Amino acid sequence: MTPRRFGICIDANDPGRVAAFWAAVLDREIEIVGEEIGLLPRTDDDLRIRFLPTEVPKTLPNPHHLHLTSRLPDDQQRTVDRLIGLGARHLDVGQRPEEDHIVLGDPEGNELCVIPAGNGWLAGTEFLGEVAADGSRETGVFWSAALGWPLVWDQDGETAVATPSGSAKVAWGGPPPVPRGPRDRFRFDLIVPEDTEPADEIRRLEQVGARLVAELGGDGRWARMTDPDAYEFEVLAAR
Repeated sequence: MTPRRFGICIDANDPGRVAAFWAAVLDREIEIVGEEIGLLPRTDDDLRIRFLPTEVPKTLPNPHHLHLTSRLPDDQQRTVDRLIGLGARHLDVGQRPEEDHIVLGDPEGNELCVIPAGNGWLAGTEFLGEVAADGSRETGVFWSAALGWPLVWDQDGETAVATPSGSAKVAWGGPPPVPRGPRDRFRFDLIVPEDTEPADEIRRLEQVGARLVAELGGDGRWARMTDPDAYEFEVLAAR
């Protein structure tokens, strides 16, 4: 099977502002398609990121968040200072004093961590090194099959996959899950190759553990589905 591409979709009250923040953080260009604002990838392996408008305010922690890496000892603080200058703020999510990552929120409070230099787990990844996700082992195994990416970690209920080049990881931390509202603001996308038929892809994903919520069939959006932990994701055509 041809490996799929992985993406992130974030709902925002002001998607233009949040997209501009992340475009500056990741040094990517912005693309606007209808009401959707996306960050253009620079390589095939870059994680796709898009933002959609919502009127619902953020009241709960996101079940998933991003990890930014550091190469040199001073990089972590430089990154933190730069992000705060762009509109981020410090967050207290219960991190312990001995933990060496720094937790920030983007302009709408979407959580992110800046990881210090020397982190062995993220060695070899790019600046956007990881999506840290809530989810059971079953969901990690599902996404490995759904994306066609092998598991690079499978221990004590925690799982992880990596992009084909190793530029970034997606990791599921196992139980307990975070509290959730009616709809998660931070969701995943699965982007399929150009030669794939929608019905075939939907059927394949159902066979490896997804559940079909709705067939969408417009603007390159094929289906809304859920993974084994009932986290929603969308199946998108390649652009």
